[in-house]
Amino acid sequence: MSDGIRLEENETKGRYVYAAEGGPEAFLTFSKAGATRIIVDHTEVPDFYRGKGVGLKLVERVVADAREQGKAIVPLCPYAAAQFRRHPEWADLLDPHMRAKGQAR
Repeated sequence: MSDGIRLEENETKGRYVYAAEGGPEAFLTFSKAGATRIIVDHTEVPDFYRGKGVGLKLVERVVADAREQGKAIVPLCPYAAAQFRRHPEWADLLDPHMRAKGQAR
């Protein structure tokens, strides 16, 4: 999977979407909380992609974009929160309030 992820967004919400040729959509949704914070609220990956790393690629994309844009992430989605725990190199992107509470760690 060479990324193949597209971003769909409006003023308040967005989602990253991946779909292989002929396959269903996998996606990660988020809300924009002001100009500096993204709340990742849901990740959905159909069984069609099981074991192919699609969920991780979606989280990696939101992490890369947030880093590039100087935004913090609030990973409310259990999958995204688990990936933040597995990737301590992303800790600097956690919303400061979550870092203070030790969440997603």
